[in-house]
Amino acid sequence: MAAVRPYWKGYIKLALVSCPIDLFTASTSGERVAFRQINKKTGNRIRQQLVDDVTRQPVEAQDKGRGYEYAKDSFVMIEDEELEAVEIESNHTIEIDSFVPRAEIDERFLESPYYIAPNNPVAQEAFAVIREAMRSRDMVALGRVVLSKRERVIMLQPWDKGLLGTTLRYPYELKDAAGYFAGISDVKVDAELLGLAQHNLKSKEGRFDPTKFADRYEQAVVEMLQRKQSGLPATAKAFAPQTATPDLFEAFRRSLAAEMKAANDGGKAKAPKAAQPKKGKPKVDGQRELLLPIPGGKAEEKQPAKVSAPRRKAG
Repeated sequence: MAAVRPYWKGYIKLALVSCPIDLFTASTSGERVAFRQINKKTGNRIRQQLVDDVTRQPVEAQDKGRGYEYAKDSFVMIEDEELEAVEIESNHTIEIDSFVPRAEIDERFLESPYYIAPNNPVAQEAFAVIREAMRSRDMVALGRVVLSKRERVIMLQPWDKGLLGTTLRYPYELKDAAGYFAGISDVKVDAELLGLAQHNLKSKEGRFDPTKFADRYEQAVVEMLQRKQSGLPATAKAFAPQTATPDLFEAFRRSLAAEMKAANDGGKAKAPKAAQPKKGKPKVDGQRELLLPIPGGKAEEKQPAKVSAPRRKAG
């Protein structure tokens, strides 16, 4: 396996101890099916062009700059060198500010994951001491790091022999949930209905296993592309929407019966007696829209490449 190039190089600093590290991106979207924008009349790929908003003349790449709009259509020109000159300590160092229990980190603040490893043999001892100190106390470290010219708070936690760094959102980046939940009434849950729901939950109890995740939309798109490349007509596969049952008791009862029947067929215990369904529960319908990004990229050959199913990485 070829060496992976680090996304960021610097130091972890705890008090007077500094440890040189490499930081690598831990997620990727490179294996998704991606589409190009094309001209429907010619079948050729479309290229976007930079245009001056006033003169309407094309702008060359070397003339593209950065500016801050301090008033309507009035800008202060900023050079890259000026931004690079704004040196703060977290430009090259993740200084640990505090240690907190992992359970106290609100999940909504979690953003992007990164793998962190010591970048030379001499650094491994200091790295291991910091890692094991956190692991022994079940704590995570909070520090600051500059990524893509922006300072972020980063959470560090032990991960196998290394560390997992996760950037955190700032409070102003999160929307208050109260406005979205204000219309939800305080509902007194029926005990029998709750019991049925708990039986359903128990029947589906398992362990978290991301290897079982399947992107069915991505798979269907790949199949459609393979059919088109083979000269076959693209037929839309009909996905029957699940209709909501107006009676929640009946819905949970049927679901539980199906689960227990499958268990019985496998030699497991029989299903417990289900409560009788009650009437008068409202019908709820819902539907989600699936979107697929259209990223850019380098020029491609006009002859279409063979589409294959997305690769799955081991481990």
